[in-house]
Amino acid sequence: MTATIVRPGTATATRTRQDTLRDGVLLAFRLVVGFLFLLHAVIPFGLAGGMDGAGAAAPAWDFSWYVGIAQGIGALLIAAGLFTRVTGFLLSGMMAFAYFSVHAPQGWNPIWNLGEQAALYSWIFLLFVAVGAGRFSVDALRAR
Repeated sequence: MTATIVRPGTATATRTRQDTLRDGVLLAFRLVVGFLFLLHAVIPFGLAGGMDGAGAAAPAWDFSWYVGIAQGIGALLIAAGLFTRVTGFLLSGMMAFAYFSVHAPQGWNPIWNLGEQAALYSWIFLLFVAVGAGRFSVDALRAR
């Protein structure tokens, strides 16, 4: 194995700093997206305001419970950076399905049909499919 000396101000040193910054921002992005998506996942169980904003839960074992469980697991996997590309693909498809089956029939504009969040989450999770979890993730630890 050979050692490489990196002098400050060189292209290699700049690239390393840029990569660290990129991976740090990607870590923060994963954590924020995972947390926000987890808030959506717990709503059917009466948490985070519940179904009506006053703590009401969905009926026991309703379809929304299964969706909440899948979203919760996906949110935690995204935040940890574990199986990020596969999880991103599944969650992106789930959010695209939610948009086209629930929101799009009520009009083309995501602002008017209240589908903006579903559309945005679909694209965010598709971004994770394309770029992965970054260096500061469980996926990166598993790859070593």
